[in-house]
Amino acid sequence: MGCMSGTSMDGVDAALVETDGKVITAFGPTAFQPYDDHQRQTLRSALGKWHDDPEVPKAARIVETVHREVIARLMLDDPAARLLGFHGQTFAHDPRGRGTHQAGDGQVLAQTLGLPVVWDFRSADVGLGGEGAPLVPFFHHACARFIGADAPLAFLNLGGVGNITWVDPGKQAPDAPGACLAFDTGPANAPLDDLMQARLGKSRDEGGALALSGSVHVPVIDTFLTHPYFHRIPPKSLDRNDFPDLSDGVARLSAPDALRTLAACAAAAVARGLEHCPTPPTRLLVSGGGRHNAALMTELRARLPMPVDDIDTTGLNGDMLEAQAFAYLAVRVARGMTTSSPSTTGVAAAVGGGTVSHPE
Repeated sequence: MGCMSGTSMDGVDAALVETDGKVITAFGPTAFQPYDDHQRQTLRSALGKWHDDPEVPKAARIVETVHREVIARLMLDDPAARLLGFHGQTFAHDPRGRGTHQAGDGQVLAQTLGLPVVWDFRSADVGLGGEGAPLVPFFHHACARFIGADAPLAFLNLGGVGNITWVDPGKQAPDAPGACLAFDTGPANAPLDDLMQARLGKSRDEGGALALSGSVHVPVIDTFLTHPYFHRIPPKSLDRNDFPDLSDGVARLSAPDALRTLAACAAAAVARGLEHCPTPPTRLLVSGGGRHNAALMTELRARLPMPVDDIDTTGLNGDMLEAQAFAYLAVRVARGMTTSSPSTTGVAAAVGGGTVSHPE
C-alpha cells in the first residue's frame, strides 16, 4: 500500500498495488480521507518550517492520524497489504541548503498498524547531491510499460507544484541510460488554491469554472518566465513557495482574471520545460488534481503541440497515481533496488532511498 499527502494538502490518498518492484501486475482498491478545515489550517501554518520548529509536532501528529485512519479503512476493505509506503507531508524542500522535510514518523505507523513501513524516501538522495524530487519517475516508467506504450511519452502531475517525467518505454529498466528524464516544471495548483482561499475563503476553484470566465494577463506570464529556475538544466526541483512574486503579479487583477493568468503561467512553465526533453513526447498524460481544472487543461492544449490527455483515458487512476507510486517505490526500497538516478533527481549515481521500520 502507498499513501500520499501532496502540497495541495486536500487530504490523504491510499492505494494498493501488486508489484515485485519491477513490473506492475495489478492495481487494487483505493481510498481518500480529506483534511478538515482545522487540520488543513494547522498544516498550512507549518509550511516552510523545519523539524526543529515548534509548529511542526502538532502538524506531524495530524499527518500521522489521518494516514492511520485512511489506511485502517482501506485494510478493512482489503487486508492484502504486506508493506506500506509512507511519504509524509512535505513542509520544506531546500536540497542545496537545509535539505528536505517530510513530517510524519513511519515507526509510529508501523507500531499502530502492525505493518512494515518504508518512509523518508528523499533524504538519501539529497544527501548524495540529488534534488530529492521528483521521486515518481521510476513508477511512471513502469506505468508506461503497463499500458503498452511503444514510443516516448510524458507524464505530467499537476499537484501544488507541477512535475514531469519523459519516459522511453523501450528501455527495460527505469535507471537505464536514456530511460527517464524528470523535473519540476513550476507552480501548478498551489497559487490558484492560495488565491481562492485568500480572496473567497474557498479551498479551490471547483473545476476551474471561475478561471475559465477570466482572461489572461500576458505581462504577468512574461515576467514569470524570466525567473532563473526556467534557465536551469534539469533535473531540478521546487518548493511550494519558490515563486512568491507570482501572487503579487496578479494582485490587482479580478479573481477570474488572476486565476486564468495563474493557470496560463502553469501551462507556460510546462511548455518551457518540454524544451528540455531528449525528443518530443508523442503524448502528454496529465494526472493530479490539476487535470480537473478546465482552465489549466485548456491552457496546456493551447500551448503544446502534442495531444494532452487526462491519464484516466489510459485506464490509470490520475487521482491515485502518486499514492500508487509510493507503494511501488516501497517494494523497491525493501528489495534493495534503486529509486532515483542522475536523470531524475541529479544524484551522482542511481540510489535507493528510504528507511524501513518494522513493528516491534
